[in-house]
Amino acid sequence: MAESNLPLLGAHTSTSGGLFNAIVEGKQIKADVLQIFSKNQKQWKGRDYKEGEVAKFHQLIEEIGIRPVMVHTSYLINLASTNEVTLKNSFEAMVDELRRCHLLKIPYLVLHPGSHLNAGEDIGIKKISQNLNKVVNKAAVDDVIILLETTAGQGTNLGYTFEQLREIMDQSKVDKHLSVCLDTCHIFTAGYDIRTTKAWQKTKQSFDNVIGLHKLKGLHLNDSQKDLGSKVDRHDRIGKGLLGIKPFEIILNDPDMKGLPMILEVPGGTKAYKQDLRKLRGLFKKKS
Repeated sequence: MAESNLPLLGAHTSTSGGLFNAIVEGKQIKADVLQIFSKNQKQWKGRDYKEGEVAKFHQLIEEIGIRPVMVHTSYLINLASTNEVTLKNSFEAMVDELRRCHLLKIPYLVLHPGSHLNAGEDIGIKKISQNLNKVVNKAAVDDVIILLETTAGQGTNLGYTFEQLREIMDQSKVDKHLSVCLDTCHIFTAGYDIRTTKAWQKTKQSFDNVIGLHKLKGLHLNDSQKDLGSKVDRHDRIGKGLLGIKPFEIILNDPDMKGLPMILEVPGGTKAYKQDLRKLRGLFKKKS
């Protein structure tokens, strides 16, 4: 693990071939923390873990010292779906995801809130909230927090304003089980500028006013191929996109972000992760 005064930096690593491979890749890229999928993200039902797989996973975590802190849910899940079959599958998949996090001892489960599919934003928010309530109660897991991820607002996706996320939490009646993961690419293309210190402070203050910084539990650090307010979700390498390098320097050196896990989801795989983590660490200014 990194020294306590350093940012907790990592990436989304692959569990292909076994959970433990995510830890092996984490070591290769010199990560401090990781995000993983707990099962195939393109299928509703995940396979059962092989005998000894979870034990080996936990053993490697202790040996290598890299700790997975987030599971990202399947991209199929939509708790605002207007299709009853999709909604039923989404509900069951979310319950399973929470229970897998519990089994793997991973504290945070990242969720894209959902898409209202032209039913309307208010209806979509209400449906997400109701289903989160049911999911949390059905899973009966107390050591995992669902992190609602800020979205770009592409299509009918919800969660692209801080107000929407706050409304989902308020209506859910399970607020203590919910927090937020802030994605730099997503908030930028949703219309929140973070390219200068002044802009970042304004956006951070807005988040604090609406949701509260105590609810921010992690970040996805991604540059953006698309511009401010475009509402298009296209990640780019750190410093290669329209955000540029400055926002990441600002965030890494912001005392309010200290101790939060920061996860890369940039294109390019292991090589890109290694290079971009090195770049990010170079932006951090150690205090004497």
